[in-house]
Amino acid sequence: MTVKMDRVVPDFKAPITGEKTIRLKDLRGKKVVLFFYPKDNTPGCTSEGEDFRDNYRKFRSRKAVVLGISRDSLKSHDKFRDKFSFPFDLVSDEDEHLCQLFDVIKDKNMYGKKVRGIERSTFLIDEKGKLRREWRKVKVNGHVDEVLDAVKEI
Repeated sequence: MTVKMDRVVPDFKAPITGEKTIRLKDLRGKKVVLFFYPKDNTPGCTSEGEDFRDNYRKFRSRKAVVLGISRDSLKSHDKFRDKFSFPFDLVSDEDEHLCQLFDVIKDKNMYGKKVRGIERSTFLIDEKGKLRREWRKVKVNGHVDEVLDAVKEI
């Protein structure tokens, strides 16, 4: 099963930074921005995280929760979050449950070699838990501004 536009996203429970757990249903009443990224401490992923960090107050003022998701471990996430002072939590999806739910695992070509990895993607869920926007094959530059504009619209 994968998520569908204008439908309620199935509840999920996942480990997040700070040795905590998050449930999607606990975020009802808030907008939720989920940004999937390939790997901690890589240039594009760091830049995207910094863009969300630098605009975090704007998201919060619009009652939006921001969560970054990758297949990295919680230990890796904690280091990544601390190193770049991210004010939002990072979700560890080592079992790829969320990656499959949001259909973000794709075949990629890395230096002439086929690999499975996360396609940089962002999803916006409204206060009632419905998927309202999705961005796939995200290019980092300008992306966070586009997401912020969408948060303002719903």
